[in-house]
Amino acid sequence: MAGITWEEPFCGEGASCFRLGTDPTGNAYIAVAGAEGTYLTDTREALRTLILDIKAGKADHLL
Repeated sequence: MAGITWEEPFCGEGASCFRLGTDPTGNAYIAVAGAEGTYLTDTREALRTLILDIKAGKADHLL
């Protein structure tokens, strides 16, 4: 986990908090707050695409 810079947690009401992080080599990370040692990782571009797709409503069916 060395080298990952974690953002402040994103929390929903009564839900788990998620954290996003990046490292100097261009990787992006998503973890549950408090469990940053277990994370999903991909490129920053993949994280960017995920965020833009969510903002565009492509995951609204999951709500």
